Amino acid sequence: MKVRIGADASDEEASAIAGALARHLGTAVEVYADGEDAPAATAEAPTTQYPLDDELEPTEREAALREEIRDILEGGPKKYRDRLADQGKLFVRDRLNLWFDSTGESASEETDTENGIRFEDGKFAHFDGWHPDSPEVEEDDEGNRLPADGLITGAATFEGRDLHFMANDFTVKAGSMARHGVEKFLRMQQRALKNGKPVLYLMDSSGGRIDQQTGFFANREGIGKYYYNHSMLSGRVPQICVLYGPCIAGAAYTPVFADFTIMVEGMSAMAIASPRMVEMVTGEEIDMQDLGGARMHAEESGSADLVARDEAHARQLVAQLMSYLPDKAGEKPPQSETVPPKYSPDGIDELIPEAPNRPYDVHDLLDRVVDAESVFELKPDYGKEIVTAFARIDGRPVGVVANQPTQRSGAIFPDAAEKAAEFIWTCDAYEIPLLYLCDTPGFMAGSQVEKDAILEKGKKFIYATSSATVPKQTVVVRKAYGAGIYAMGGPAYDPESVIALPSGEIGIMGPEAAINAVYANKLAEIDDPEERKQREDELREEYREDIDAHRMASEVVIDEIVPPSDLRAELAGRFAFYADVDKSLPDKKHGTVI
Repeated sequence: MKVRIGADASDEEASAIAGALARHLGTAVEVYADGEDAPAATAEAPTTQYPLDDELEPTEREAALREEIRDILEGGPKKYRDRLADQGKLFVRDRLNLWFDSTGESASEETDTENGIRFEDGKFAHFDGWHPDSPEVEEDDEGNRLPADGLITGAATFEGRDLHFMANDFTVKAGSMARHGVEKFLRMQQRALKNGKPVLYLMDSSGGRIDQQTGFFANREGIGKYYYNHSMLSGRVPQICVLYGPCIAGAAYTPVFADFTIMVEGMSAMAIASPRMVEMVTGEEIDMQDLGGARMHAEESGSADLVARDEAHARQLVAQLMSYLPDKAGEKPPQSETVPPKYSPDGIDELIPEAPNRPYDVHDLLDRVVDAESVFELKPDYGKEIVTAFARIDGRPVGVVANQPTQRSGAIFPDAAEKAAEFIWTCDAYEIPLLYLCDTPGFMAGSQVEKDAILEKGKKFIYATSSATVPKQTVVVRKAYGAGIYAMGGPAYDPESVIALPSGEIGIMGPEAAINAVYANKLAEIDDPEERKQREDELREEYREDIDAHRMASEVVIDEIVPPSDLRAELAGRFAFYADVDKSLPDKKHGTVI
């Protein structure tokens, strides 16, 4: 850069001007006196951001700020932090180290950049004029300090993936929610909506602070907005929630709004009200684990997708889960290298019993079809008649919906129908192809299942299958009776393919039920027992021939009958070929079923 100055300027002035401009502009400067062709002074661009001779250092003000940050990172009162070990819990910032730090070093540093946290927002929430010699951090009425208002929010890197996170600090008013923490939570959700990154909720909260509800409970931008934002985020980005303690009332809605919920055995619980409140309202005496513990929600309510042994196991489960999920809707899920199945597909035909009512474990079939160690089952202890799991075929993630013949012959009960519907809905939201493995006598009948809403929950299963626009492949493994074939992605439900194994059968009902329904009276008229049995066997065989996979293929009801040993290769080829499909739904606002 060339600069001209007045002719009467001294050499010292020219040199000062050249140096100042070079430092300020970051470029080489030549200064010419007016009327001269040769430069009066030159200066090169500085090689460092600041001149080497500039010995400026952090001031006491910066040192004081770092002291403030160090104190905030200590969390709530020491007496509450000391109790965490007895409760089997980690301090929240050590928990964040476990999640986001591969080194496992202490979290008590002034910055979190080395433990995978990209940045934190709102660290100074509920802070007012702290000084190391005279702490004045804002306190509640009992004198308890409220650093970060009991909630940590920010962005982090987890298993190489960027995500938003929130984590309650149980040492601050039992992780309860109040005005500043609510504001931080809402900002995190709203940013996730804009940038399309997954959200991880690490929950350990007793709910809203009843004594501080003014300003956050019923406001437009109050705690109620949590669940509005959850609803907007649903299907936009994966929301994963891990529970570390008893989450009561408002705090219990975040786990159930999340796409996936992991509870920790013996530690987690969630309920609409605490045991004390339940007793006050209903007179029922019950402890927290029986009311809303991990096992109850895993086995009876279906609200827990997985139960972890401890905090480290919870992290491991989420790492596995995220390996099947994209960052946001519209993106393809991540693929992996192909891994051969655990067992050879050559054993499939021998695995499947010829008799429709003889059980086998569908997990054994999956071990011969999908990549080894890739099955990641969700809600394994709820609605056991259907297995819902993520898996990979040739490295490609798929969502598996499989009837389980070891559980009541694979009949579809209300809980299983509801579980399958929710899983299909989630897979469809995140572009995960669906694999149906059909072996069911259909929806269960009886007075109890009617009371348990088999029709209502069954229609949701059928609706989810009907509305899913991801690629779908259906395998008729053995029996496909009644409306079971409808829910399980049958020919009428727009799958890319319906293929069958030679053991496959499709019919309104099974042979035994059909003979009883259609021929019972005629058979009763035959007096000779041997003649009656012979005629019954003939009718049974005639009926089985009518519903056999070969008949279905002959009528082009199904696309193909596949040798069992070829099933894995057949599915791999079909999923690869139909990786991209164009499916549209009718022009409407939304359906009314779910």
